[in-house]
Parts: sequence; C-alpha cells; structure tokens
Amino acid sequence: MTARFAVGDQVCARGLRGSGHTRLPGYMRDRRGVIVAVRGQAPLADDRARGVALPRIEALYTVAFDGRELWGDASEAGISVSAELWESYLEETP
Repeated sequence: MTARFAVGDQVCARGLRGSGHTRLPGYMRDRRGVIVAVRGQAPLADDRARGVALPRIEALYTVAFDGRELWGDASEAGISVSAELWESYLEETP
C-alpha cells in the first residue's frame, strides 16, 4: 500500500458527519491544510475504537493548518495547528 499524498501536497480534511468515533477534530473538517510528513501505515483509530477485530490499515500523515484557515481573522498571524490524520480523512483540494 502506498501513500496517496506526499509532503507539500495541499489537502482538505473531509467534512465527516454522523455518529460514531472519529479522530478528525470538528474544527478541522472542511478546512485546507498541507502535508508536512508521511508517517507510514497505521491501524485506523476509528475502527479500533469500535472494536473492529481487524482495523483498516491506512497511511498516516501530519497535516498543518494555518490558524486563519481554522478560525478566520480572529486567529493571530503565524499560528498553525498540526494533527496526525489518516488518509480516509483527507481529499485533494479542488
């Protein structure tokens, strides 16, 4: 299995909705970020939290989000937030 994204790629965190556990923070959904590291493969935490015996294995990335992308002009300049996100949480930017 190869990683779909590479360092420097711009991505958008999917707007996951519905019930159930997810490790994608709500404030990052539908927001654009940049891949800053590819961390290899890891079991999908969502599956593990639901007790799936054989959780899906996906590429895991560190994604950086500019504070203004997350909170608009209320954010201080130069602030960024990074998160470890699984591939199924991400999509290419339009």
